[in-house]
Amino acid sequence: MEDITIRKAQQQVDEWIRTVGVRYFSELTNLGILMEEVGELSRLMVRKYGEQSFKESDRQKEMADEMADVLWVLLCLANQTGVDLTDALEKNFDKKNIRDAQRHRENDKLK
Repeated sequence: MEDITIRKAQQQVDEWIRTVGVRYFSELTNLGILMEEVGELSRLMVRKYGEQSFKESDRQKEMADEMADVLWVLLCLANQTGVDLTDALEKNFDKKNIRDAQRHRENDKLK
């Protein structure tokens, strides 16, 4: 299977929404869904890596699937708001490279 680029993922989500999903939910509804999905991922992570024990209902859930749900809704929001996530991520790397060029190396807490 060929790797999917971020741009291709945005296109595929848009195509799926328009053909299978009928239409996008509103941006505000998708924001609420994004928060729900992040909450589900958070619940799994604190049970796996934190001190909370698993509820029986969470044992069958997979982190990869929850992360994909988060990404899906984020891609929807990007499409709806005209954000090219490929371009945005490239610019974000540039920003971090300039801002953090020495900051992390000089942070005693990270040594």
